Amino acid sequence: MARVPPHALHPRPNGARALACAASVLAAFAAGLVFLVYGAADGLSWIDAVRAGLISLSTWWLAWGAATALLGLTAHLPAPPTNTNPIRGTTVIIVPVYNEDPRDTFARIAAMDASLHACGPQFTIDFAVLSDTRDDAIAADERQWFAHLTAQQAGAGRMFYRRRTDNTGRKAGNIEDFITTSGAAWDYAVILDADSLMEGATVLEMIRRMEGDPSLGLLQTLPKTVGAQTLFGRAMQFSAVFHSPAFARGVAAMQGRSGPFWGHNAIVRMRAWAESCGLPVLSGPPPFGGHILSHDSVEAALLARAGWTVRLDDDLQGSYEGGPENIIDHAKRDRRWCQGNLQHTKVIRAPGLLAWNRFSLFQGIFAYAAPLIWLAFIAASIAAIPLADELNYFPQANWPFPVFPNDQTSKAIGLALGVFGLLVMPKLLVALDAIRTGRARGFGGAGKTLRAVLAELALTSLIAPILLAFQSRSVIQVLLGRDGGWPTNNRGDGGLSAQTAWVAGRWIMLWGAGGIAVTQTLAPVLTLWLMPVALPMILAPLLIWWTARPAAATRFSVPQDSTPPPILARHAAILAAWTTPIAKAKRA
Repeated sequence: MARVPPHALHPRPNGARALACAASVLAAFAAGLVFLVYGAADGLSWIDAVRAGLISLSTWWLAWGAATALLGLTAHLPAPPTNTNPIRGTTVIIVPVYNEDPRDTFARIAAMDASLHACGPQFTIDFAVLSDTRDDAIAADERQWFAHLTAQQAGAGRMFYRRRTDNTGRKAGNIEDFITTSGAAWDYAVILDADSLMEGATVLEMIRRMEGDPSLGLLQTLPKTVGAQTLFGRAMQFSAVFHSPAFARGVAAMQGRSGPFWGHNAIVRMRAWAESCGLPVLSGPPPFGGHILSHDSVEAALLARAGWTVRLDDDLQGSYEGGPENIIDHAKRDRRWCQGNLQHTKVIRAPGLLAWNRFSLFQGIFAYAAPLIWLAFIAASIAAIPLADELNYFPQANWPFPVFPNDQTSKAIGLALGVFGLLVMPKLLVALDAIRTGRARGFGGAGKTLRAVLAELALTSLIAPILLAFQSRSVIQVLLGRDGGWPTNNRGDGGLSAQTAWVAGRWIMLWGAGGIAVTQTLAPVLTLWLMPVALPMILAPLLIWWTARPAAATRFSVPQDSTPPPILARHAAILAAWTTPIAKAKRA
């Protein structure tokens, strides 16, 4: 099929990009300027300039997120091209697994296969389970459940299972091995995670959009988080389902042909991937060297460099994934992402990358620098008190009259409110938009939606210092040369014992108590201001344990609770059937 120039099918995003960049830079400049004016009230010092720079960087990051959400609420994107004729290409659904629960994984495949069959007999789509499991007992279970799957779904000849003896390159290497050895048998590949679920109709629509746009190399969906049971999990699920569409549409408005890839719940053109996405092994040892952990952003950049379009279609429904159920599991996953994103310092200068891809890689790096910038700002603010000189009422030589500092309290309060507003304003605007458009009805109506948004804001504000501590430790570990590896995902019920929470959070408690002690000694006037950060840290073990407790289905409810999507109902039914002694006997 002939390649079509990407600009012929996709609008240029320069206006959206310029608007977001201008808004975030102006907000950062204004915050830094206001802080300098405030600091100059008693004489400007070098530490005031440092703090102004730190607050500017932090404000830029917050303002960029706010600008993205505002674009998402106001952008009107054209309908993507699609193929209205019968599907011609062949497709394989790739499911990489790594020490997962085989019964749950293969039940998901069975549910997706049944959903595809329900769309009509004219579609034949294959499945490939690519195992990197290191545990031999789990691997033996995988083979048994795969045999059960193929028997139940009549999957012989279109369902494949392969376990690598060497998991070089982790997930990216697993997929690369498969595409190198077997990819020529298919035109397209849908890449999933072990906890992914997709409606058959969604998969078919993705294929049609690939065939409707010959320049399209990768199409990313916006997966909705499902299945959360704990307080932490349900709050994160609500945030993802309720707020993420606006942010995703903002990203889509700015992407052009340089869109994101999140590593799963996406479809790729096999030829484009095979030609473009061979990943290098970075020079030096881990954590900065070796195989790339955050491979998805790099693969998206390589596709765009080769002239292929990478696109996020936020309008596609029927795409789902699981999520961490507690703070510890979230922190473990985030530790891998931290190391992978910081590896991009070696990738960002690669020749031929598009400017927007370089900027996206920079954003991924900056996301993990941001917590250290906030900590540096707090430390500099504490240090500024004992470093401050005595007030000089005669700062100008040969001027006989004293100069008294102006009261700049209003500017300090205004700056604090502005930073806080950048944090909460996007979510409140998303809530108001949901009420205006009627989307809030799926979340229980206007009143319940507003209460859920406020409760989610309160909870995330409470645990934010704990997540900041985990992220800061991750960055420090990487900078000190510690390799975090690729830990196994915990997809269980998410509950934690008090002992586990204590072990995981006691160091954060000590950090919080130490911060209060240092502040009280050096800058007691700031102790009260530091309490919103330090107190949750002191309570970290308790908060980690409490947020991992089961939560009622009415807490942070989402539309999938009241009206389960068909694919979720299929998966639940299959999983229940495969749990019975009869199913176990058949498997044996």
